[in-house]
Amino acid sequence: MSRHPEVKWAETTDKIFLTVVLADSKETKVNLDPEGVFDFSAKAGPENHVYELKLELHGKVNVEESKINIGVRSIFCIIEKAEPERWNKLVRGGKAPHYVKIDWDKWVDEDDEGNAGAGDMDMGGMGGMDFSNFGGMGGMEGLGGMGGMGGLGGMAGLEGLGGMGGMGGMGGMGGMEDFEDSDDEEFAKPGDKKDEAVKEEAKPVDVKEDK
Repeated sequence: MSRHPEVKWAETTDKIFLTVVLADSKETKVNLDPEGVFDFSAKAGPENHVYELKLELHGKVNVEESKINIGVRSIFCIIEKAEPERWNKLVRGGKAPHYVKIDWDKWVDEDDEGNAGAGDMDMGGMGGMDFSNFGGMGGMEGLGGMGGMGGLGGMAGLEGLGGMGGMGGMGGMGGMEDFEDSDDEEFAKPGDKKDEAVKEEAKPVDVKEDK
């Protein structure tokens, strides 16, 4: 028996922002019809439950200009409307299903569309795929590797902490005065007693001239 994933949506005059909330989806299939029919199916969860969704959108859409991106936690779609107009609802006919909710984080009122906001939204630099080219995409296998990057970051952090611990350990060693004294003994400065003694020993020519 299939289940329905949660769907969040927002709109501008020319776009619909549709988010299917489903983490770690596998075997994801999405189809968008020019008449506005949105079909979705995927498997998710440890038991690979099947999730299916079919929405008859309020109006016609431009499939070629629409984008989709499969993320780790959700499937995000930017659907281009065939005609620029506010729909004020997502699906045609009666009331939207209970699992369809307004995405207030992306919602922009018509009067505010000229300002920065949902109207300027893109795929977040993740390179959305055209719906017209979408098919049989094993998206999660590639994106799943992104989770491992977090682990590497953690390792780097541990190395940094380890280094700091080592520096702290230097505090338990002798004071810097001890190091300075030993340096003076090993490397005599010009003009000190040790340097003068070396000069006295280096006068074999003078001894020969006295004889």
